Amino acid sequence: MTLPDGVEVRVLVVDNDDEPSGRPYIEDMLDNADFSLDYAHVPGRNIAIARNGALDVASADWIAFLDDDEVVLKDWLVNIWKRQKETGVDGVFGVVKSVFPPDAPKWMGDLDMHAPGPQRSGNEVKTGGAGNVLLRWQGTAWAKERFDLARGRTGGEDTEFFYRIGDLGARFEIAPNAIALEPVPKPRQSFRWLARRRFRVGQIYVVSAPNGAARVGLAARAAVKSLVSFLMAVPFFWHATKWRYWYLRGVFHAGVVAGCLNIGEAETYG
Repeated sequence: MTLPDGVEVRVLVVDNDDEPSGRPYIEDMLDNADFSLDYAHVPGRNIAIARNGALDVASADWIAFLDDDEVVLKDWLVNIWKRQKETGVDGVFGVVKSVFPPDAPKWMGDLDMHAPGPQRSGNEVKTGGAGNVLLRWQGTAWAKERFDLARGRTGGEDTEFFYRIGDLGARFEIAPNAIALEPVPKPRQSFRWLARRRFRVGQIYVVSAPNGAARVGLAARAAVKSLVSFLMAVPFFWHATKWRYWYLRGVFHAGVVAGCLNIGEAETYG
């Protein structure tokens, strides 16, 4: 991977297996690594525990997160760093692109909903995923914030985290050319899995509503959008991609309603 000029990089591998199974592999790399490489064993089948373990030992002015199933392009760090310098923001979200196997259904690649990107509202980027992000850290108003453990097995802990630090003053942007590739495994190559994912993403979206009144308004709008989306799916029943698009859109808004009603999120990880 190409490094930005004048930047020193420390790589921290966080292993949240019950046992420190990854330690021997990292130790084998130490003699050949031309960068600072550290290992932390943070057991607990909860992604928020792992990410918080990284934050607990982060000592740099800037931190960058990647997920364990991603491969970045060679210029990833250069591009995400350049975008920060251009905009002066506190956090930059890169783009995660799903990689589908040749035998995956065509509609799945056409929809490309496995890796939702950062969310922009008007001219502002409100939140995004922790799978590809650069974040200002030391000396900030949010350096003591941590990912919500209650969401670490349902998903959405990163969406909520970035909304929360945004309320503390963090400003975000997007680097469309800072790309991480994420293979889509076989268990996730189904319409049922994708529908469950969209429903859960809708549930998570409730964190965008700051109070009870905002939740009521959000639920009402989402209920209407859900109904309209399901109705829009009907005339496209013959089109493999279009009916699924509208149906999944309806599922997402149904999830928003569920989130506003505090209906619990299913544990899908760990």
